[in-house]
Amino acid sequence: MARATLTLLAAGLCLCNCGGKKPETTAETKAAPAYFKVDASTAANLSGKVILRGKRPRPALIRMDAESACAQMHKGGVLSEEVVADAGGLLANVFVWIKTGLEGKTFEPPTGTIRLDQNGCMFRPRVLGIRTGQTLVVANSDPVTHNVHPMPKDNREWNQGQAAQAPNLERRFARPEVMIPVKCNVHAWMKAYIGVVDHPYFAVTGKEGTFELRGLPPGDYTVGAWHEKFGAQEQKVTLALAGSQAVDFIFSGQ
Repeated sequence: MARATLTLLAAGLCLCNCGGKKPETTAETKAAPAYFKVDASTAANLSGKVILRGKRPRPALIRMDAESACAQMHKGGVLSEEVVADAGGLLANVFVWIKTGLEGKTFEPPTGTIRLDQNGCMFRPRVLGIRTGQTLVVANSDPVTHNVHPMPKDNREWNQGQAAQAPNLERRFARPEVMIPVKCNVHAWMKAYIGVVDHPYFAVTGKEGTFELRGLPPGDYTVGAWHEKFGAQEQKVTLALAGSQAVDFIFSGQ
């Protein structure tokens, strides 16, 4: 009799556990991240330009004779893009970003991708910015095999060969890092630099040497500017409600 009673009790417990709802877990009840939203009516804008003063270094001639397909694309060689500045000293390929002032704010993840191409046996663009967790798409548009080798200090290093017209590579960086150098182990002249930040406020100067960061919440900030040859600078700025402010960076040449 006791044995039969235990059997019925076990069966009843089984029915209760199997037929009932599973208890909610911590993961299931975890709240969605609270993303910071900028008030458009009070947002501020920051703009400026980057100028190279003094003598501009003469760009080195890159010869690609070691790779015939590359040499044919640039007969007579191609000039290094280490320093790109116009006659007035407006400096390209400078990464500008908000260095401090956004602490404690989490921004909604980006939905788009950032592209790094190997075109003409050069990395294009030479300097780029990307958000943490955002997808970097690496393409090879050349008829030769390349190699993509980012060398971060705070993120995971990777080294990937990419044959001609091979499928694109997709990678992400988990932590902010300014800047990550990239090289091609096959072609030593190929270089690029990646700035990784955890917010949307960054820019890379073009040939006109200008930058613009729009839609910033008012406040006190440190703005950084980085160039592969001339190093990094920073400036303090205070952005007023719905204000616009300009700040210029001046680097010294030879």
